[in-house]
Amino acid sequence: MVVFHLREALSRILRSPSRLPSSSHAPHPHLVILHRLLHSSSSFAVEDYLVSRLGLTHEQALKAASKISPLRSSAKPDALLAYLESTLGIPAADVGRAVVIEPRFFCAKVKTLAPRIADLHDLGLSRDEIARIVHLAPGAFYTRLLRRKLEFWLAEFGSFDNLLEVLRWGTRASILCADLDKVVRPNVAFLRQYGLSISDFAGASVYNIRLFTMNPELLKEAVQRVEELGLNCGARLLRQTLPVVALTDKDALAKRIQLLHNIGFSKDDVLTLAKKQPNVLALSEQKIQGNLDFLMKDVGLEVSYIVRRPALLKYSVERRLLPRHILIKVLNEKGLLEGKQDYYVTASLAEKIFVEKFVHPFENHVPGLAEDYASNCLGEATDAKD
Repeated sequence: MVVFHLREALSRILRSPSRLPSSSHAPHPHLVILHRLLHSSSSFAVEDYLVSRLGLTHEQALKAASKISPLRSSAKPDALLAYLESTLGIPAADVGRAVVIEPRFFCAKVKTLAPRIADLHDLGLSRDEIARIVHLAPGAFYTRLLRRKLEFWLAEFGSFDNLLEVLRWGTRASILCADLDKVVRPNVAFLRQYGLSISDFAGASVYNIRLFTMNPELLKEAVQRVEELGLNCGARLLRQTLPVVALTDKDALAKRIQLLHNIGFSKDDVLTLAKKQPNVLALSEQKIQGNLDFLMKDVGLEVSYIVRRPALLKYSVERRLLPRHILIKVLNEKGLLEGKQDYYVTASLAEKIFVEKFVHPFENHVPGLAEDYASNCLGEATDAKD
């Protein structure tokens, strides 16, 4: 940033023992640097503006500025801030958050925004509702058909709040920028053949809405891959498995399935896993390998047991499975538990219930039990598996 470098140069000059002119006629190197900076200071310092006016951190400003076209002055962003404040009541700090999401918004022209915001007013959206779209999906205002797309998605989601929920969870402007006629509507029509609608996926996870904005051919390929896995493409099962298959890299998915085979899971076992808990196939290879190593080697579970209880692959070994395993083992060794405890039952209990059932009743019998369990849940039990 120009101002920053200028201050640094001045500081170096003031600290220099040779501030007085030397006997030679050559200019002092620091003065040369200062001369260059003074001549370059006529250009607009975007990073300074992002920090001082919009409240970005220096790191955020540096990242955003790298994606912003050079400006000769602050006239354009000044006009943008004034317009958004007067029209939608959006303060500079909120504009800053929008710029972090979409740096190009910093250079948005008022003459471009004004008619699109007017369209949204005509659609029936309030000033506050439009402002919330600016906060969450500033990139959407670069699409000329914003009103038409908002009409479509509002009808599909049923309310403005439902639409905001989708925008809030990372899809940002993608659903508002996707081509309705070439992408979204064909995908809607295709999945309707299987008895599925946008609301089916939005109800499960807003993340899954990306199915409707992906390339239609890729969506068809994903359904085909689900069928190749041997899964019946009924509406209920497809609703669970399709997002995992479609939104996971094909090669990565194949490697995870191969990993399960290598560990001892048959094709039918993998099929059962996918039916019971499709999200298991979205776990990383490291996660799958780590959980299975613990469950099979340390706990001694068989593949058949895990297949029927695939949620075990999703739990954290360090913060859940291992601490509970250690605690139950201690209680068993001291003869404090009656009968054999089913492993899945103890692993799947909500934390509060587990503590009430297996920690509090035995604190007087095992000094430090609660403290040890709590520290183990923080990941400090790595040496206790033996």
